[in-house]
Parts: sequence; structure tokens; C-alpha cells
Amino acid sequence: MTTADSVLVRPRALAAGGLGTVRRHPLILVLAVMVLVFQLSTGSFLDPANLRGIATDAATLAIVAVPLALLVISGYLDLSVGSTLALGGLVAGWLAGQGQSPVVAVLGGLAAGAAIGAVNGVLCCYFGLSAFIVTLGMLTAVRGLAQQLFPLPLSGFGSGFAWLGGSRIAGIAAPVVIAAVVLVAGALFLAFTPAGRHVFAIGVNREAAYLSGISIRRTPFALFVVTGVAAALAGAIKASVLDSAVGGTSGAGFELTVLTAVLLGGVALSGGSGSVLGVLLGVLFLGSLQNGLTLLDVPTFWQQMAQGTALVAGAALAHFAPGSGRVGR
Repeated sequence: MTTADSVLVRPRALAAGGLGTVRRHPLILVLAVMVLVFQLSTGSFLDPANLRGIATDAATLAIVAVPLALLVISGYLDLSVGSTLALGGLVAGWLAGQGQSPVVAVLGGLAAGAAIGAVNGVLCCYFGLSAFIVTLGMLTAVRGLAQQLFPLPLSGFGSGFAWLGGSRIAGIAAPVVIAAVVLVAGALFLAFTPAGRHVFAIGVNREAAYLSGISIRRTPFALFVVTGVAAALAGAIKASVLDSAVGGTSGAGFELTVLTAVLLGGVALSGGSGSVLGVLLGVLFLGSLQNGLTLLDVPTFWQQMAQGTALVAGAALAHFAPGSGRVGR
């Protein structure tokens, strides 16, 4: 078997075993212990109402974390998702405030996210520029664009637009339903589609993937666009929930939070390794951590320190866990 063939066969086997085990997902045990500690400390952490709150708050994080994880698995990175979230929410909210239908408003926000993702994808995938530098620059540029276009806070988007973040589907909050759809779609994409296997192959060895006939530009480019759309959708949901959006602060620091969830979930920053199940665990860990610390009245700066520590811990898990590096979870 040639090197190129092995690159294709290996991701197929890795994706098929996407559910993993506790050994491959040590975060399961960490999450279980943390939940136990919070429940014993607060007595209300596992209350149904609180768990629903955690799920709702974590939904937007999950919506962006899944496509970002796929992008990282393919060997790229997008640090502009926080600013894209802000611009997408502002565009959607502004359109809703101008009397446009909620569907048109949301589609407008998604178009803005797709445009940002396309710019990132062209520069990184077709011109070969560093994804870290490009998306770091876009983080600042898009934030500046959002503040220039919308210098004043927006609010009063109407009851129709509020449906996106405030309605329930079969008794479940709409953002949670959307997040569940994204998680399932991402898992099925990785496990059962040729493009999903190509994502792993490109991350493992781009040159070998190219020699095997895989499009090493189109697939990551599409992931950049999808990530931008997902970030804009998350922004529209937040704007709907809050009935307001602010260009200077919406989504500030969100890029680090979502990257923390991805790394905690076992996605290797070097590419070629990861799973949607791991991403879900990372999202639940961060959501539970923030909620538990809030219930305990821990000051905000300690919560920020905890999240920073979690990022370092995620990098350590990805490096030292069994099968790390080039072995998927």
C-alpha cells in the first residue's frame, strides 16, 4: 500500500470509530467529576431548569465549534469567528429592524458570514497565506468594519426575529435544536462521506492527499465558508435572544472560547485528528464550568483564569492522550 493510499484508508477507519471510548476521551471523566463537585457544592447544578440553561447557553458555542473543528482537522484555523459573529448578528438585527422578514434578516447575516469565510478561504487555500496571520488580521478588520457600519448599539428587532432565539420546538429551545442538527450533521459528514475522509487526509498529509487526487484547496475553502456562516448564525441567535447587538463588544473573545472547546475535545491543532463527540464534550465542559462557577458566585476574573487554564489543559490532553497527534478520536 502506498503512502497516499494509507492516508485515505486510515481516516476511514478513524471516522468509523467516531464514538470513541473513555480512554480516548479522558474529558468524560473530568466532566463527570466536575459535575459531581458542582452538584455537591451548590445542590442545584443538576436541576432540570439549570441543565436547560446550560444547554441553551452552550448552543451557539456548539454551532461554531463543529465547523471550526473540521477546519482544524484539515490543518487550518479561523480566529475571526468572534468578529464574524458580531457582524452577522448586527446585519441580521439591522435588517429585522428595517422591517425585513426574519428569514431575509437571518439570510442577510449568513451572507455576511459567508463572505468573510470566503475571503479567509481564498487567501489561505488558494494563495497559501498563513491561516493564523490571515484570520488574526480579519479578526481586527471585521471588528472595525462592524463598528464603522454600526457605530451605535442596535435594538428592537421585533417579535418575529425573536423567534430564532426564544421559541421552542417540541418543548426544546430553538438554539439547542439547531445545535443538535449541526452536531449530527458534522458527525455524519466525517463518518460517512468521502469529503469527510478527505478532511482527515488533508490534515494528516496534504502532499499525499494531493497525489491521491483529493482537492486540497476546495475542501478547506468550503470549510472556511461554512465556519463563517455558522459564526454569523450564532451572532443572529445571540442578537435574537438579547434583542440587541453592539459592534464593539458582541462576540469579543468568542474565538478563544470556541478554540478552547475544540482543543479540549481532542482536536489536534496540527490537524488530522479529532471527532464531533470530542467537540461536544469540550462544549459541555466549558458550559458546565462557567455555569457552576457562576452558581458559586466566583468573580469574573477567576472565571477567565479558569477558562485560560482549560485552554492549556486542552492542549495538554491533545498532546498526551492515547492516540494523540495523528490518531483520530
